[in-house]
Amino acid sequence: MPSILLSWIGVTDLRAPAEGSEIGLGPIAQALSRRTFDEAFLLSDFPPPRVAPYLKWLSEQTPTPVTPLTEKLTSPTSFGEIYQAAVRACQRARDGRPNEANLVFHLSPGTPAMAAVWIILAKTRFPAEMIESSRDHGVRTTSVPFDLSAEFLPDLLRAPDQQLREASTASPPEAPEFSDILHRSGIMSRLITRARRVAVHNVPVLIEGESGTGKELLARAIHRASPRRSRPFVPVNCGAIPAELVESQLFGHEKGAFTSADRRHEGHFEVADGGTLFLDEIGELPLPTQVKLLRTLQEGEVLRLGAAKPIAVDVRVVAATNRTLTTEIAAGRFREDLFYRLAVAVLEIPPLRERPGDVNLLLTTLWGQISSEGAVAGTSPRTLSAGARNVFLNHPWPGNVRELANTLRRAAIWSDGAVLSAEDAREALLARAGRHQTQVLDRPLGDGLDLGAVLDEVASHYLARALQEANGNKTRAAALVGLPSYQTFSNWVTRHGVSATAQGVKRGRKSG
Repeated sequence: MPSILLSWIGVTDLRAPAEGSEIGLGPIAQALSRRTFDEAFLLSDFPPPRVAPYLKWLSEQTPTPVTPLTEKLTSPTSFGEIYQAAVRACQRARDGRPNEANLVFHLSPGTPAMAAVWIILAKTRFPAEMIESSRDHGVRTTSVPFDLSAEFLPDLLRAPDQQLREASTASPPEAPEFSDILHRSGIMSRLITRARRVAVHNVPVLIEGESGTGKELLARAIHRASPRRSRPFVPVNCGAIPAELVESQLFGHEKGAFTSADRRHEGHFEVADGGTLFLDEIGELPLPTQVKLLRTLQEGEVLRLGAAKPIAVDVRVVAATNRTLTTEIAAGRFREDLFYRLAVAVLEIPPLRERPGDVNLLLTTLWGQISSEGAVAGTSPRTLSAGARNVFLNHPWPGNVRELANTLRRAAIWSDGAVLSAEDAREALLARAGRHQTQVLDRPLGDGLDLGAVLDEVASHYLARALQEANGNKTRAAALVGLPSYQTFSNWVTRHGVSATAQGVKRGRKSG
């Protein structure tokens, strides 16, 4: 009985000819070298010029005839398009062959959506063997211990009717877990609707947004609305972990794995077993760690440093970044295959300046909370004047909700009256992005102007902001202000008298 392999071409496959010593043959070549097939049909949504060198290399690795099938997808996670492409490939493989031909679907290459479609087809229209492969475990058959009802599945993915469209756009059930995310703008309402939908599904989530937009708050809401709500939620700031400790922190280590490893340590993945692991600023992870993270996501197991055997873990990963990962991929700083593994559900939190109506709501709510805190501390409750409210409403809030909350808290501490005035509001803004930003280029010449002091003020401001945004990580802070290294940044910090404290960032000009 003829045996036919069907697979999508993945990023790891394309990298194999150039990086074989590091990553091996890649899933497809590994399968073709370990198993006997009469023919292989390989689907690809990459541009043909990018695939051609790989196909030439593959023909030198195996005698199996290979038929490439180019498919144009609008998205690597578009289930409908992937389904139709896979059906066409199966029909092509079966064309002119007996129905009893043995189809073999390779699940490892491509995106999770592509693997899911292979499983759907194997359990419904085209019964097939499913295989997976890895460099460490070789090629093996995958068992999926459940059946699917296929009566309406093809029509569902091919041409949904009006009823299905209405069902797909209907709001999901109300989720009180998201009530802490204050909003009234339409753009935030749509984001919360999508987040509520994805919360109940056990898939990775990638949250994108500027610093201060509330990515961890959204991640916690997703966890609380998920079936894992009773299990741990473990937040990890990837940018705050020293590079030499990242793997130990994430995956754990055995006693004696390195010089200071005086005991066994469970990594964050083990601590989060059964729950949700929130990887904040995932774009900060070193490339070697990204490789190990990808393997953990693919295999569902971690290998502690110094250990001989991996440990199975059941963890849902929610990642977040304030970077544009597609740009990071193009620059070679983030792995494309890891991006597609994480980006099953992508949620982009808009900056506060793009949320019409939300600033006023946040002002009212946050000021009420801050006033209540002050009342507990013995301070009389205070109100916002119309002038102060206007000052805050007209501010661009580059630091988003975090900046707004910190500015209001500063205003509450510094002001003395029962009503916060417009001048109080402007003084509070000075500490973050106030008059020295808007007037630094407009100061009159003469009249005691000290150019050195002006330059010192500007440098101190941006150095302190960078330290605050980077949570004290000087390597990351140096990149934020365009300085070439950690050491250069440290020299600037010393020169301009900037110091980080446990409570935040303290800024001041050195005397003498």
